[in-house]
Amino acid sequence: MRLLRLLIASAALMFTAAGAYAAEPKEGVDWKVLDTPVRTEAQGKKVEVVEFFMYTCPHCFALEPRMSAWVKQNADKIHFRRIHFARGEKDVLARAYVTLETMGSTEAGQKLFDAIHKEHKRLMREQDVTAVLVSAGVDKAKYESVYKSFSVESKMKRMESIIAQYKVDSAPTLVIDGRFVTSPSMAGRPNQPEDQSQAAALAVADYLIAKAAASKK
Repeated sequence: MRLLRLLIASAALMFTAAGAYAAEPKEGVDWKVLDTPVRTEAQGKKVEVVEFFMYTCPHCFALEPRMSAWVKQNADKIHFRRIHFARGEKDVLARAYVTLETMGSTEAGQKLFDAIHKEHKRLMREQDVTAVLVSAGVDKAKYESVYKSFSVESKMKRMESIIAQYKVDSAPTLVIDGRFVTSPSMAGRPNQPEDQSQAAALAVADYLIAKAAASKK
């Protein structure tokens, strides 16, 4: 328990170092609590962290390198997963992410980020998205098979209700332990550079992970 208190205190210090004004993340300002908790997929003592994102979101793209490093750094204590906002069941980019997730190949999604934000491709059509992923080394036949599979189809049909459970409407947003919500826009400060807002959000996430872990004791 003493170690968990130290982790919470350490996360609070990181939050301050990230350029926040308060000495500790404040509920209702830097983070909030969901009215109805969502069941998590984490097992054992790990704490679930869900990132809501979109490949087309420039802020998600900017956060990605820092987010990836943070996930690796915390791999021993978090169960991390992503949910791509979908504009209906036919959203080709959301469906592409669900397909890559089912295949265990989500790292190939970086190629979609790059194609959209570095190469300025629109990627509105299924075949255009597929071509980008194949260029990243994804097996075309396997991808197309999984893309049209029953499991992916079912998840896309449930996507709207899944997102509604979390009551999240912007990206990037983090949900910790199915209860706590934060984001760069919440944890950041007016006129603060985006990288500092990102750092503040992840510091708040560290704080909330420690808080959630303490409640599991």
